[in-house]
Amino acid sequence: MTQAYLSGLDKNPANYQPLTPLNYLARAASVFPEHTAIIHGSQHMDYQTFYRRSRQLASALSQHGIGRNDTVSVMLSNTPPMLEAHYGVPMCGAVLHTMNTRLDAAIIAFQLDHAETRVLITDREFAPTVKDALALCTVQPLVIDYDDPEFPQSGEPLGSQDYETFITGGDPEFAWQLPDDEWDAISLNYTSGTTGNPKGVVYHHRGAALLAQGNALTASMPRHAVYLWTLPMFHCNGWCFPWTLSVVAGTHVCLRWVRQKPMWDALADHGVTHLCGAPIVMSTLLSTAVEEQRSLEQSVAFMTAAAPPPEAVLAAMNEAGFNVTHLYGLTETYGPAVVNEWHRTWDQLDAGGQAARKARQGVRYVALDGLSVRDPDTLAVVPDDGQTIGEVMFRGNVVMKGYLKNPSATEEAFAGGWFHSGDLGVMHPDGYIQLKDRSKDIIISGGENISSIEVEDALFKHPAVAAAAVVAMPDDRWGERPCAFVELKAGKSVMEQALLDWCRQHLAGYKMPRRVVFEELPKTSTGKVQKYVLRERARALVREA
Repeated sequence: MTQAYLSGLDKNPANYQPLTPLNYLARAASVFPEHTAIIHGSQHMDYQTFYRRSRQLASALSQHGIGRNDTVSVMLSNTPPMLEAHYGVPMCGAVLHTMNTRLDAAIIAFQLDHAETRVLITDREFAPTVKDALALCTVQPLVIDYDDPEFPQSGEPLGSQDYETFITGGDPEFAWQLPDDEWDAISLNYTSGTTGNPKGVVYHHRGAALLAQGNALTASMPRHAVYLWTLPMFHCNGWCFPWTLSVVAGTHVCLRWVRQKPMWDALADHGVTHLCGAPIVMSTLLSTAVEEQRSLEQSVAFMTAAAPPPEAVLAAMNEAGFNVTHLYGLTETYGPAVVNEWHRTWDQLDAGGQAARKARQGVRYVALDGLSVRDPDTLAVVPDDGQTIGEVMFRGNVVMKGYLKNPSATEEAFAGGWFHSGDLGVMHPDGYIQLKDRSKDIIISGGENISSIEVEDALFKHPAVAAAAVVAMPDDRWGERPCAFVELKAGKSVMEQALLDWCRQHLAGYKMPRRVVFEELPKTSTGKVQKYVLRERARALVREA
């Protein structure tokens, strides 16, 4: 009988098509052509126009010889071209590489070379840094400038043509094709380079399509949801929400800069229902002057990652009309793949009981097949006692293809058939995970990952520094900031401000230490710095301030 179910029941075009998020836009444009898809300043773009412009971009790229597995890099803020790139680039078979707009020229140059970038679309706001990067890199991409008509920038044009001229040459009826295989690459995102150069994380169409739907389910997004872009779209492709909004034919409200009054105005004027962001976005909203805050008629769902917000912040957000949900994930999991699903019965717990549950990262997304805490060496599952620490591991269709041009790192990450996150945590008896530490000492500041090693390297370059160790220091605004502990060379002296000025010359601004503390570093008998001791000292410094 088993064979009867297999005989003649093969895949064919009628019963099988590769999964891709590109179809979501095609459907939204067909079903709701006149519904507003994008709002940017005074611009209002409907779905048929969004779809047409995305096809024009795909066509224009194709006319320049861009096709399957070619890399198109973009250096853009949360503006309409960034949304169009999420569809237009993969519509011609190419791979979208979204770059962190806060990076320095050297890292940008590394990424352009490593990705073998064929085309670079760049906002004129970032022209000085991008110009330096282009002078450093080996590749010579076609450069296209974007000058935001709503917020014109003064940066010099770096390319031979501007974005609007480029896509005008494309066919709005371009016959884009489904990927040959849903395993084909759709995008490339780089990690923060915690142990050297950043690693290129490759996403596939299947994972992007599944997480896009998973977001809609997890965030309870209704048809025509209105989403405010406070999360950078360069972050894991905006956690895949550029594709999610097409699932529900929702409206993207672009926000070029995360500033207080524009956020409140957008929330009130456009009836925003959902937004995502790091804890810094919450503190920015709550610290807005009373006269610039707006009364909201709607409840707003706010999805946040990084460290769980303090109880006082959650209470203040609730009072202001926001319902906060805590998420967790990594670049390698397309952004969030774990959610702290709240149980109504927990509402009856006292403040301490609720805080304990809100501190947990949660359970797997519907789109994720496996979430586990295991011994990193033996892969044995740790007891679900909320005490035994292991490594958090993922398995499923929303885990990356692997690291670009780095087979050894890919093999190591997937050892034993699980993706090893590098995060240490526990499993509670009810199946909820909770992070306890980050095995690579990553500092998360304002939603950005900062490598402690990178900051230490900058400090080591100072002629007066003998040793340096950098750990996370709690920060009310940014969640965490680097705190540097420094030993000086014999006979050398330097003031804290002088070292901070030194770091400013060698690091991006957001990676700057909040404090520099001069003292002997605590070490083990083998000479290893005891960072857990320094983390406690950093916390004590905050309490004493």
